[in-house]
Formats: sequence, C-alpha cells, structure tokens
Amino acid sequence: MTWRIGLVGAGMIAPIHRDAIAAIADAELVGIMDNGSGRGRALAPDLDATGADDLDAFVARDDIDVVAIASPSGAHRDAALRAARAGKHCIVEKPMETTPARIDEMIAAHREAGTVLGGIFNTRYTEGAQLLRRAVEQGRFGRITFASAVGPWWRDQAYYDSSEWRGTWALDGGGALMNQGIHSVDLLQWVVGSPVRSVSARTATLAHDRVEVEDTGAACLEFDNGALGTIGCTTSMWPGHFRTITVAGDAGTAVLGDGDLLFWQFRDETADDDAIRAARLRLPGAGVGASNPSAGIDPRGHQRAYEEFLQAVRAGTTPVVDGHEARKAVAIICAIYESARRGGAAVAVEHGQSAR
Repeated sequence: MTWRIGLVGAGMIAPIHRDAIAAIADAELVGIMDNGSGRGRALAPDLDATGADDLDAFVARDDIDVVAIASPSGAHRDAALRAARAGKHCIVEKPMETTPARIDEMIAAHREAGTVLGGIFNTRYTEGAQLLRRAVEQGRFGRITFASAVGPWWRDQAYYDSSEWRGTWALDGGGALMNQGIHSVDLLQWVVGSPVRSVSARTATLAHDRVEVEDTGAACLEFDNGALGTIGCTTSMWPGHFRTITVAGDAGTAVLGDGDLLFWQFRDETADDDAIRAARLRLPGAGVGASNPSAGIDPRGHQRAYEEFLQAVRAGTTPVVDGHEARKAVAIICAIYESARRGGAAVAVEHGQSAR
C-alpha cells in the first residue's frame, strides 16, 4: 500500500515535508492546502488539486489517507479535529498545539474516531541525540544530577514582520521558547527520561518591536528524579549559534551541540567511547536555524518521523511520538510562561494522563 498524504500548510517548513515524503518508498504527497496563496502549486507543480482553500473538502478527499499539518501552530487543533471527523490519520508539525488543553482535544478526537495522531520532533533522530539517549538508558551517568538546554538563536525584526501570525499568542503560542526552543525543550525531557516536576522562570522581549511574545526566556527546573536543570532559549542573541543539551551525573557528563557532541566522558569507559569521540566530537558551525529559520534543515529527520508514524498506522500500534509524547514539551513551556506571569514563582508542570 502507498500512503497518500495531504499537507495542510505551504509555508517555510512545507518543502521539508515534501522532500521527506518523496524519500519514502510507500508514501506519496497528493495535495497541498495553501488557503489560496498559490504556494502549493509553486511547491509541487506536478501535483493535481494543489492550492486548495477549503479545509473540510481537502481533508475529506478520497485520495488522502493521512493529513499532515504544517500550518501556524495555533491552527493545528482545528485542522486535526476536522481530519478526525473525516476519519483520517494525522501527523502534526511541532509544536502540536499551543496549550496542553488544545492537544488533549486533538487526542480525544482521534481516539474517538479510531484514527492515529502523531507529532514530529525531527531533532531526536541525529546520531548525537540517539547516543545521548542510549547512554541515559544504560545508566552510564549514574545518578543524574543536572541537565540543561540552551537555544541561543537570533531572528531579525523582518522575520516577525514577514507574517501577521508570527510573534502572536493566538497563532504562534509563544516566542523563543514555543516556536524555536521547543526542539531543545523536547530533547532535554526526552533524553533525561524523567518528567519535569516544576519550573521557575522569567521571560522578556528585549530585542524586537511589535511582538506580543518573548524573545528571551530562562527557567530553572526540578525533575521527578531529583535532578535540577535549566532552560534558556532566545531569538535575541545575534548572530545566534548552536543549541546545546547537557546531561550530567555522578558518573559522567555529555554535551550535545546541535547533532554532534561537545563532550563525552564517563567514569566507567567502554571500548566504544574513544571511537565515539573520534567520530562525533566536534565544534559545530553557526548552528541549524540559529539565525535563519530555513537554513540547514535536513529532511531526513522528518523522513524518520513519517516512517515511524506510518509504521505504527500500518501495525495498529501507538506512534513513538503520539499526542501524549508531543504534549510534554508544550506542557513544560506553558508552565514556564505561567511562572513568568507570576514573577518567577514555582509552577508545577501539568502532565496529563499518559496513553501508555
């Protein structure tokens, strides 16, 4: 069977979805919903029925098996609910939505429809991130004591002025944390493998005008396993550079720099550690997306996300990144925003009910 995919959204990330789908042997992009902008035809001129501006008609098409959503974040729920009503499986770009409550609606709708809902966190698939996750699972850090995520990025004023939805609470759902930093937040919570219990945070808009949301955010974290941590994400740091994820414990420390490693040292070394350092230890360049939102994005991460999702649909199992998994980073970020609104007071992270 070839999975026929309809893409909702024709913005900056749409070409990555197009290329990721094209690389999958049993998947085909059959249409793009672009609200009549004409971008759909420009992205895929060989497709029929691109450039649709009627969402209900688009998701109901008989030749669409899976709806992929890559529209502005605050519009994801509406598209996902309509896909569920049409009986279509649905995979959603990050963030899945702008609040945990809106994601819960999406989860409930697809559960009731008997369709599969999945999310995309493409940065999980880099070799460095996979190595870090495996080291945690193997207990190589001993007791984890500290973990941090830093996304030191830059966006110029023209970025925010380029679209009415950018930098708004309604459609962006937040700023440097929710839009750009969510990959760093997701990687941190996924690698550590222990839920974030509470956060204390501050946010500010320091380098931009006419923006509702933050361009600078910093938070202190407490994990369920007792570890402490920090998150710092910006679009206010010119010129921007690589993101880092640090995991440390009483038996080891490792630091991820974008997809590579900056540090890899354990009390109990294995035969593979020297080879890992030789192959992966390097100082990254400016960083993927550090100053240009479309620079350096590789479709292979999205391809892996699509492949895992379609495999789960085919097997009737839960995707690795289902709605509950995609919800975790959003819940952490929303707790950060609530803490900032309270002047930095500690706020518990609302985890919801796991599907597993």
